[in-house]
Amino acid sequence: MKFKILKLTAISLPIIILDQFTKYLVSTMLQIYHSYTVVPGLFNIIHIYNPGGAFGFLADNGVLVQKIFFIFFSIIATFFLLYFYFNAENRNEKVLSFGFALIFGGAIGNIIDRIRYGEVLDFLDVYIGKYHWPAFNIADSAISIGMVFFIYTLIFTKKKKTES
Repeated sequence: MKFKILKLTAISLPIIILDQFTKYLVSTMLQIYHSYTVVPGLFNIIHIYNPGGAFGFLADNGVLVQKIFFIFFSIIATFFLLYFYFNAENRNEKVLSFGFALIFGGAIGNIIDRIRYGEVLDFLDVYIGKYHWPAFNIADSAISIGMVFFIYTLIFTKKKKTES
C-alpha cells in the first residue's frame, strides 16, 4: 500500500506543482485577457479564466452554482479516481494506473483553482489561423494524456482477452 501511495505521489505531485507554478507565472506576468505570441499562427500564452467545465460547460450559470457543482463533483470524481487507481495497481495494470495517476494530478490542480478562484485559469492557446482550440492548462493536459492511457488500456486489454 505504501508503495502505491508513493507511486501516485511521484506521478501526480509534479503535475500539481507544475500546473500551479505555471498558473502563478501567467497570473503575475500577463494581465487578464492579454496574450503573448509564442509561435505566430499556432500558439499563444493567454491569461483567461474558465468558469465552466471542459469547453465552457456550465459557463453561463451563476457563480455559486458553478462553484458548488464543480467542487463537489470534482471531489467525488477524485475519490473514484483513487479507487480505480488502487484497483488497477492491485491487478498490476501499470499503464492504467499511470493514466489514473495523471488524471488525479490534473484533477487536483483544477480543484485548487476552483477553491481559490471559483474558476480555472487557462493559458495555453493553440490555433491555426482563426481556428482556436479552447484554451487549456497543464492540469487539463495531464487529464487528457491520462485518458489516452485509459482508452488504450480498454481497447488493448479487451483485444487481448478476446484473443485468448
